[in-house]
Amino acid sequence: MISRRNFLVGLTGSAFLKNALAAKSPFLDSYWEEITKKFRIPDNYHYFNNGTIGLSPIMVSEAVKKEMDLMDANGNHENELLTIKPLANFLKVKNEEIALTHNVTEGINIVAWGIPLKKGDEIILTDQEHVGGATPWLHRAKREHLKIKIIPIKPTANEVLDTIKNAVTKKTRVISVPHIPCTNGQILPIKEIAQFAKSKNIWIVVDGAHPPGMLNLDITGLGVDAYSSCCHKWMLGPKGTGFLYVNKERQEEILPTFVGAGSDIGWDIMTQTPLYKGYSDSANRYFYGTQNSALYKGIVASIDFLNGIGMEKVELRCRSLAAMMQQEIIALGDRAEMVSPTEASSRSAIISFRLKNMDHNQFYAKAIENGFRVRSVPENGINCIRVSTHIYNQPEEIQKFIEWVYDIA
Repeated sequence: MISRRNFLVGLTGSAFLKNALAAKSPFLDSYWEEITKKFRIPDNYHYFNNGTIGLSPIMVSEAVKKEMDLMDANGNHENELLTIKPLANFLKVKNEEIALTHNVTEGINIVAWGIPLKKGDEIILTDQEHVGGATPWLHRAKREHLKIKIIPIKPTANEVLDTIKNAVTKKTRVISVPHIPCTNGQILPIKEIAQFAKSKNIWIVVDGAHPPGMLNLDITGLGVDAYSSCCHKWMLGPKGTGFLYVNKERQEEILPTFVGAGSDIGWDIMTQTPLYKGYSDSANRYFYGTQNSALYKGIVASIDFLNGIGMEKVELRCRSLAAMMQQEIIALGDRAEMVSPTEASSRSAIISFRLKNMDHNQFYAKAIENGFRVRSVPENGINCIRVSTHIYNQPEEIQKFIEWVYDIA
């Protein structure tokens, strides 16, 4: 079996790993062991399913509980705008471009129903969409006679971009893709896709469930029209929290489907003609109604936690652990099939694979029995196992998991 030391030595030709080692190596165990202590992870439980739900640090849970107690004591309700500013700074966007949501699906629905489309217009999706990234478009297409075109995700960034370019027709109005698919964890070349889409006057919408909190993300720099994400995965925030980014220049075109308190600039039902005065002049037009503001305290706490470490260091840690995991699985040879890309720039902190002697459901059940929380991926017939690594994971956990996999493969 490949040792952790030999693995790193063997990959020193990789620019990514060189940078990782130069930046106070993400494998300085004593530092990361202290980070892990800030979570409530039970002993002998190895959590590799951060791609579904991130485990919140104790400080995040405590922030939510404290605010909930205050709300129940005095009825005070925090303004959502106090959360938007630190969130916008974290994502490197303008305050007025962020609306708080509950999850990725809600944001995709807002955009899918808000973009002006007509019968016969074409929407491009990939063959590795999450249900929340696909069904809003499928639903609207069914109701309004739009056309959905599905393209395959190829293993390299250049191939992905070429596939999209070749799929576009004169009827294409929207390209909606995941930044990192939940299936194989591939980082898609969103910036380049957005540049191409703009050159063709095509909307570019992104399911961004995974990058925030995993990558040192700059949404403005991507150049997309809309980006929907959540705070409960890699951001380690409260469950049921998310956000929608809409480029300020496109907000007048993406009309809200649902409105209420917070989404308008005024209304009046006491005039002779009842009046809705218009939408908020920010992404707050997509926000409405009473929310659980205690969760907002948790979002801010999770941002403070990650910023306290530094997102460059967080990204290096997450992706380096995943690279270690991938190399060990590849070393199984013909006993395993790697589903995730091996191209360094396309590899995230999510690694997916199959064992030749066992289907994904069997593997999942055995993994759970042995204290490894992974995810089975049945979506779109991919039928593989997904492993996600975050800052609370340790190299020793990966070695323990790999040794177990070697025993059953």
